[in-house]
Amino acid sequence: MKKRAVIAIALLILFSTISSQKKIQISKFNLKEIKVENNIILENKDLKKLLIPIYDKNLIFLRYSEVEKLLMQNSFIESFKIKKKYPQSLKIEIFEKKPIAILFYKKKKYYLSDKIDLIEFSDNQNFQDLPYIFGDHKKFKKLYINLKKINFPLHTIKKYIFFDSGRWDLETVNKKTIRLPSTNYEKNLEEYLKMKNNKNFEKYNIFDFRVNNQLIIK
Repeated sequence: MKKRAVIAIALLILFSTISSQKKIQISKFNLKEIKVENNIILENKDLKKLLIPIYDKNLIFLRYSEVEKLLMQNSFIESFKIKKKYPQSLKIEIFEKKPIAILFYKKKKYYLSDKIDLIEFSDNQNFQDLPYIFGDHKKFKKLYINLKKINFPLHTIKKYIFFDSGRWDLETVNKKTIRLPSTNYEKNLEEYLKMKNNKNFEKYNIFDFRVNNQLIIK
């Protein structure tokens, strides 16, 4: 009886020691350092603040979805790549959205990306010269595609203004207003491009294409 008790105690000590060793070995892989790369707009300190919940988590069992859930709280992030660097580091490569305009919609202000994604607005000097859009970003998407299709110089546009009638006005940096019809306006934009550098049209500030097959200039 005493012999069995001694064996039981010995086995208990043995398994406790093995379990303790496993815990010690696994703890060696707890996340202690996060390196963030490729971010231009976003600051490292802000990104690392988002990632606080995963610090000290075991790197072996850390899932991509856990990192994604935290990082994608920032609407400037388009995507990212992660690389585990054992024993205790994580490298994250950030890919940011590219703002092309400041959108005013339903009394709110956003940045709008080149893929027409809404980005949470914050004062940033890097984007103070972006053009303004007054209207629905979903409706703007079609206009934006058409402008790019004809290689319209987007850097010359200061404002995009949408009207309830379903049409757009474009205001340029040199104070010209292009009034477009609601449909089939691509040819009007091409016509404007042909005349915009013509000295005969320099004195005019309004180019009104709303009436079919007519141009009214003022």
